[in-house]
Amino acid sequence: MTVVLPTAPALEGRSLVSFDGASNRGAARLAADVVVVGSGPAGAAVARTAARGGASVLVVEEGPFVEPSAFPPDSFSAFASMYRDMGASVLLGRAPMPFVQGRVVGGTSVVNGAISWRLPEDVHARWIEADPALDETLSWDAIVRATDEVERDLHIAPTDPAIAGPKNLLMAKGADALGLEHRPIFRNVHDCRGLGRCLQGCPIGRKMSMDRTYLPDAVLHGARIACSTRIDRVLVAHGRAIGVVGRTAGGGRFEANARHAVVLAASAVQSPRLLLASGIAGGPVGEGFQCHPGVSVTGRFGEPIRAWEGATQGHEVIGLRKEGLKFEALGFGSAMVAARIKGVGSDLSRGLETMAHSLSWGAAVRAEARGRVGRWTVRFDLTRDDVSRFRRGVRVLGELMLAAGAIEVTPGIARWHERVTDRATMSRLEDEAPLDPRAYAAVVTHMFGTCRMGSHPERSVVRPDFRHHGLEGLYVADSSVFPSNTGVNPQTAILALATLAGRRILSGS
Repeated sequence: MTVVLPTAPALEGRSLVSFDGASNRGAARLAADVVVVGSGPAGAAVARTAARGGASVLVVEEGPFVEPSAFPPDSFSAFASMYRDMGASVLLGRAPMPFVQGRVVGGTSVVNGAISWRLPEDVHARWIEADPALDETLSWDAIVRATDEVERDLHIAPTDPAIAGPKNLLMAKGADALGLEHRPIFRNVHDCRGLGRCLQGCPIGRKMSMDRTYLPDAVLHGARIACSTRIDRVLVAHGRAIGVVGRTAGGGRFEANARHAVVLAASAVQSPRLLLASGIAGGPVGEGFQCHPGVSVTGRFGEPIRAWEGATQGHEVIGLRKEGLKFEALGFGSAMVAARIKGVGSDLSRGLETMAHSLSWGAAVRAEARGRVGRWTVRFDLTRDDVSRFRRGVRVLGELMLAAGAIEVTPGIARWHERVTDRATMSRLEDEAPLDPRAYAAVVTHMFGTCRMGSHPERSVVRPDFRHHGLEGLYVADSSVFPSNTGVNPQTAILALATLAGRRILSGS
C-alpha cells in the first residue's frame, strides 16, 4: 500500500517520539515484539513493514528528535547537533579519512543530499555469481518490486531544472562538452523549493527523510520510538537474542525486551560494533568493510554561482560508473563554502569577497580496498588502484569545470599545481600527480559489508534471509549485510532490502 505523503502531519499533534532519553534519569524497561536499533532508512523500513504487518515495534535511536523548524541554519550547528562526532569520525590508516553519519531520529536520511539510486543490476548479478544461494531470498524481481514501492512512497524523481540552480546546470554543460553521460539526480523530495539546506535538514520538511515518512507511518500503525538512548549490548539467553540494554542521554539505564526479534539497523560501522561489544561471535564480524571515498574539486567562475542555493545535489555524471567513478554536484551552506577558501589575511579576504563565484563538485570512488571495524576504531587503507581512481576523478572533475566555463580550478592535491586554468595542464594530472593517498583530501559517506549476508557461516554473518547465522531472534538489516559496495548512493537499496527484511521477520523465518 502506498503512503500518502508527507505523512508527518497525519500524526495530528501527536509526538513522533514516545520516550525521550534526554529527560530520563532513572531506569526504564520497555518491551515489544520487534526491537529495532537505529532509526535511519534500514530501521525505519523494518519498523514500518513490521508495524503494518501487526507486530508491536519499538525503535531505539541514539540521537535526538529534531523538528524541521528547529534544524540549524548553519552547517556547523547542524554537525554539532545531528551528526555523529560532529561529522568528524575517522577511518584510520596510512591516509586517515573522515566518515559522515547522521545521529538523529531519521538517521542520515535527515542530513544527506536526498540522492536516490536503485541497486544496479550488474552489482546484484555479481552478488549472486559469488553466492547463488542469495537468489533464493534476494532475487532481482523481489528487489525491483520493493524498490518500485520505495520510489512511489518517497516521491523519487529527477531534480526539477527550475530549482536546480547554476551549480547543477553547469555540470550538465561541462558533461555535454566532454561527451559524458549525465542526468539530473533522482531525489526523495516532495515539492522541493531549492533552499540548499539538505545537509542541515530541510527546514520546511520537503525532503522525504525517515522522520517525515516511514517513521510517522510506523507510529500510525502502533510503533513506538525511543530517542536519545544509546544501546550498548544485545541481551542473549539460551541461544536467542531477547532484547537490548543501554543508557539514556539523561544517564538512566535502559532495557528493551524483544518477544520475537532484535533487529540491528545502526549502520555498517555501529551494527558490527554492537555485535562485538555483546560478545556475539560467528562469521567475520566487522571484516570486509568497504566504502565510497569522495574527492572534490573547486572551480571559480566569472559569474556568481551562489553554491549554497538551489538543490543541494541535483546533477550527476554517470558515464564512468563502470570504472568505479560517479561525479556529483555538491552543495554546502555558506559557512562551509567560506571554510573551504584557502589563504590568510588579504588572500583570505579576497577569497571571501568572491566566494559566490566558486562551486565544488565531487567524485565518488567505488574503492576496491577492504578494511575492518573494531570495537573502538575503523581501519582502512586504499589500494594503489583506488588512488589511481582518485587521480582520474580529480582530472575529470577539473576538465568538466573548465569545459563549463571555470576561470580556474583548485584540484586540492598536495605536490601538484595549486591552481589550473587550462585543460592541457589538467589532462596531464594522471601522469604527474602523486600516487600517495596522503596527497588527497577525501571524505567517506557510504559504508558496507561488515555483517555481510551469505550462505556460508564462516564467510558471512547473516543468512540470506537477514537472520544471524548463530543466534536465533537476531537480524541485521542495514548496509552492513551488503556483500560489497555498490558504486552508487545506497539509500534506496537499503530501504528496499530492509523492507524485504521486515517481511522475513514477520513471516518468522
